[in-house]
Amino acid sequence: MPAPPSTAEQALAFLRRFGAESITHPGGTLLAHLQRVRERLAAWGARPALQRAGLCHAFYGTDGFATALLALDRRTELAAVIGTEAEAIVYLYASCDRKATYPALMDPSSAFHDRFTGRTHMPQPRHRRDFAELTAANELDLARVDPVFREKQGPELLALFARFRPLLTAAAWRDCQEVLASPPG
Repeated sequence: MPAPPSTAEQALAFLRRFGAESITHPGGTLLAHLQRVRERLAAWGARPALQRAGLCHAFYGTDGFATALLALDRRTELAAVIGTEAEAIVYLYASCDRKATYPALMDPSSAFHDRFTGRTHMPQPRHRRDFAELTAANELDLARVDPVFREKQGPELLALFARFRPLLTAAAWRDCQEVLASPPG
């Protein structure tokens, strides 16, 4: 009797079901990008829920990538595939109003701005760390596969991640420095 598919395999099938492998994205397809983000998080030692969130982080679209694979009123479907903890990370990441949230993310008393609802809330420290780590994995993937993006956005991203540093693992911060502080090439 074959083993049941893993959660990651189920998530990949779900992504394919909603067309992630046919959506153009820097470095190939959205599916390829999502897989690289998950792999980067795994390399940094992220727990499985954060890795699954990395694999599915664009399901609802993001502030930087408007294409959504699944409507917000179907969140329970994604949670059934990747788990409620991972889905909550996906929602937090997708809901972020970056312009309003990034400047003060380090301050535990600062508000996190939800672009879907227009509301603000105060994520717990663990959620802020998950958000920062996923943000770094996502942006570093883009910088790795797109030299033009890296040249234009690299200095700004490095400054952002320097501010986020207390929220990042040592492995993530090292990667930020290696990818963004060295000359493109």
